[in-house]
Amino acid sequence: MRRDEHDEARDGVHEHDRGLSYDLPVLARRRMIRLLAGAGLVPLAGCSTDDSGASGCSAVPEETAGPYPADGSNGVNVLKESGVVRGDIRKSFGDSAGGTAEGVPLTVTLTVVAADSGCGTPRKGAAVYLWHCDREGAYSLYTESVRDENYLRGVQETDESGQVTFTSVFPGCYAGRWPHIHFEVYGSLADATAATAVISTSQLAFPEDVCDTVYATEGYEASVTNLGSLSLESDGVFRDGYERQLAVVKGSTGAGYTATLTVAV
Repeated sequence: MRRDEHDEARDGVHEHDRGLSYDLPVLARRRMIRLLAGAGLVPLAGCSTDDSGASGCSAVPEETAGPYPADGSNGVNVLKESGVVRGDIRKSFGDSAGGTAEGVPLTVTLTVVAADSGCGTPRKGAAVYLWHCDREGAYSLYTESVRDENYLRGVQETDESGQVTFTSVFPGCYAGRWPHIHFEVYGSLADATAATAVISTSQLAFPEDVCDTVYATEGYEASVTNLGSLSLESDGVFRDGYERQLAVVKGSTGAGYTATLTVAV
């Protein structure tokens, strides 16, 4: 029986879950920045916001896009497909199978601001490409079971306030990774839909208490076991610091949740 990349992920050898050795260049650079900042050699933009949950407002950490970005860097490119610019990403679009991702409702709002202005200037007219796994931990366009789907992927242009909002479902937790959402920031909608000139690539993390509550609902059974062996401190991506990536999440399993994060680039 052929094993795809997601099967390997469930066994703990997921490409972007290989831990410190795999992410060493990024982690080393980020740690060096922190050391220099502590010595007063690197000025960090300073502001705080209730929506971000962050203690400061320096640039969001750069992270791996993982093996399933669908931005042309690893096979398929969904960014050039008609229909990818949308707010509701629960359903597949275009010539895909037309499936709809099931799960606890989730609305994600990212506020993109300029780090070089002290994070006080919204990045109006930028664009965000956002994607994540479904309730079962599968990635559309890659995982065998949903290879014909393209749901849980979409692009939005930032408004006057630098905000984009996506209607989605709460992602599952698969083996080896803390629950998260991937996103890329582009300078413009034209850049995003051409899949060129990405400004920043990062990930959003979810609070543990919310994950526990969501994963107690029907359909998330596998996530309970997977989450039980993880922590933000041990996650291969977030363990070197997640303060600027931890979303503020409010709501309930019945009414749905909202996740907000300020993204400085």
